[in-house]
Amino acid sequence: MNAEFFSAIEDIEKEKGIPREYMYEKINQAMLAAFRKDYPDAAENVVVDLDEEKKKIDMYILTDVVEEVENPAVQMTVEQAHVYNKRAKVGEQVRVPVDTKEFGRIAAQAAKQVIIQGIREAERGIIYDEFTSKEHEILTGVVSRIDPRTGSISMKISSNAEFTDAVLSPNEQIRDEELHEGDRIRVFVVEVRKSTRGPQVLISRTHPGLVKRLFELEVPEIADGTVEIKSIAREAGSRTKMAVWSTASDVDPIGACVGPRGGRVASIVDELGGEKIDIIKYSEEPDEYIAAALSPAEVLQVNLEEDGKSCRAVVPDSQLSLAIGKEGQNARLAAKLTGYKIDIKPESEG
Repeated sequence: MNAEFFSAIEDIEKEKGIPREYMYEKINQAMLAAFRKDYPDAAENVVVDLDEEKKKIDMYILTDVVEEVENPAVQMTVEQAHVYNKRAKVGEQVRVPVDTKEFGRIAAQAAKQVIIQGIREAERGIIYDEFTSKEHEILTGVVSRIDPRTGSISMKISSNAEFTDAVLSPNEQIRDEELHEGDRIRVFVVEVRKSTRGPQVLISRTHPGLVKRLFELEVPEIADGTVEIKSIAREAGSRTKMAVWSTASDVDPIGACVGPRGGRVASIVDELGGEKIDIIKYSEEPDEYIAAALSPAEVLQVNLEEDGKSCRAVVPDSQLSLAIGKEGQNARLAAKLTGYKIDIKPESEG
């Protein structure tokens, strides 16, 4: 197997990028371990010699030449030693080749195991590197299985030419979104971790980052940096508030995100299953920012508290329920968007 063996290692290095030296070291270790398991008495005296130039692999036992043999596994008489080295003397060592058949079996098994493991490790490394570079990005996945018991969705996700499996857990799914096997959907890569079974890609459809990336893909002004997304607050499947800002005075950040005839935002709403998206203009003035965040309600006045983390927003009596929103959602999202605790009061109590 010698010439073919070295040729196979070279091919693996070219195709998979696994260094030959790494493979030789692993094969050496595996062969020694396998032989020592079968012949524990000779354990410490076994040597493997991989000669890349001569395309040869030899395994032998370093045997002591003694006058009287006490341990035949690692000792032999002068007469026995002369079979291997005619000049051998008492006190020296001779190399006793391992039986060819036994050596061939052990070498083939060890080499096969190491090569399979090496390829698997290399492939995992390539997949891990590829998907790590896609953290906080959007990838497309195909639904392969839906667990009827837990509701978890198994998916195959791809990045360039690499594929891996990922699980979309129930708490990362958009509420009331119906998915079926074979559906192609876009997911947000939250994190990539190393595990014993290869890279573990954590994906989400509820993460605010999904909305951010969808707008970056859809709106050229965001992609080129003219319009910036300052903050996003999201309750997936229901509503998102997004604050935007323009670095160019002649570019309307809200108009850019909405797009001609609302086309840009409409395509994102479709992607998110009808989720409502409020786009507001960011301001460095907290009172202006908070008032905008409470849209579509009209805000008459915003009074900031001394703690710098809370405020009181005054709205017309007729706008109170709109400002608070259904089940408090509008107020909750506005608070999350701005980072302020907002106390909403009607004008009559002002």
